[in-house]
Amino acid sequence: MTAAPPQTPRAAVIVNPIKVDPTALRAIVARHSDWHGWADPLWLETSVEDPGSGVAARAVEAGVTVVLAAGGDGTVRAVAAALRGTGIPLALVPSGTGNLLARNLGLPLGDLDFSVRLAFDGTRRPMDVGMASVVTEDGASADHAFVVMAGLGLDADMIATANPELKKKVGWLAYVDSGMRALPKAERFRLRYSMGDEEHRHHARISTVLIGNCGTLPGNILLFPEAKVDDGILDIAMMQPRTLFGWLDVWRRVAWENRVMRKFAFGRRIIKLTDAAAPATMTTMRGPRISMHLEEPRFFELDGDEVSVISSMTAWVDDDALVVMVPPTLDGR
Repeated sequence: MTAAPPQTPRAAVIVNPIKVDPTALRAIVARHSDWHGWADPLWLETSVEDPGSGVAARAVEAGVTVVLAAGGDGTVRAVAAALRGTGIPLALVPSGTGNLLARNLGLPLGDLDFSVRLAFDGTRRPMDVGMASVVTEDGASADHAFVVMAGLGLDADMIATANPELKKKVGWLAYVDSGMRALPKAERFRLRYSMGDEEHRHHARISTVLIGNCGTLPGNILLFPEAKVDDGILDIAMMQPRTLFGWLDVWRRVAWENRVMRKFAFGRRIIKLTDAAAPATMTTMRGPRISMHLEEPRFFELDGDEVSVISSMTAWVDDDALVVMVPPTLDGR
């Protein structure tokens, strides 16, 4: 249900106090609110018990004009889930280690004043929200929203085993450390999947699955070059390398082909020829929906946060369900 806007516009600011020093942020938001003649902002903090969805629901009930999310990817995902379908726009104040949604939207990082200004002067841009309905290893079911990417297998193992202290110091590079520890022990697992049609199920033996609402991963890694935030489509990658050389081939495809060669017609022709001749180490698919049933439960992650251990999942797109504030040059028009 969309909240009715107040007579005087008002911003809500949701702050993760672990990620953000609120003093400077308060001063900048107050200055922009006064300049635009808005009411005093509504200030809300996340907590361990409420990473953002509960306080965002309070902002929706208050009928605010815009919600600023100042925190990491977990805060953004929780706030976006609460704003989904309300029509109340989300303004990002990137403050985490990954800042995945901000990077995929092409927003500048590290400019606090610019990020806040977008909440007041930016352009509204609709974007899709990914949804995942999961069944955990103990049989419980739950629905989750994600804005960038969902994953299971080795990808989720890396996130689950990342050193939290190292993550604080070096950010997303902590996943490289956990990945190097997880890779030698990585085992392929079996699953059955269907792309929206349960009558046509496929079998695969893989190491990891990534389901993207966006295309770029931490480290500016372009995994899905065709992905758009508003195309109503999920991009899926199933990685099945059998050896270290197989993982090097995956890296070649992602780091070299997607980032460099796909920009040129000649490069795309070479990719087509080499992919046809090489053994499959990564299979990519596109569609609005995918269902998966795992032979054995596996770790599951959303937007870089470990969620649970699951035995099955159905993911789909909620088209244009979230409004984000972007500069006028990035509104997609």
